[in-house]
Amino acid sequence: MAEKEYLIRLGERARKRHYHKTDRGHVVAGMVQLEVEVEEGVWKPVIRYDCAHNFAHRDRYNQKGGHDKEELRLSYTESLDLADKDINDNWDIYQERFLRGDFP
Repeated sequence: MAEKEYLIRLGERARKRHYHKTDRGHVVAGMVQLEVEVEEGVWKPVIRYDCAHNFAHRDRYNQKGGHDKEELRLSYTESLDLADKDINDNWDIYQERFLRGDFP
């Protein structure tokens, strides 16, 4: 099995964390997460797409400790592709909402 993990800086206080594991070319595990620095050196998850619990889903967080989960009826590969595109396209909006105390 092959594993890859990397961080990509998106803005001054935002980054994307990407992880995936493949087996013979098929994604068997993965996670893409937007993280925002809320104070010096303290990073919080804002939105996370992953395949934990044996299904693809999206978790959204707010600074008040709220959390919701939405099932994605997609393959693991499709969900990671969606996650990369969504976070690349919308990270600044999600960051602003999160820092306001709202859900992204």
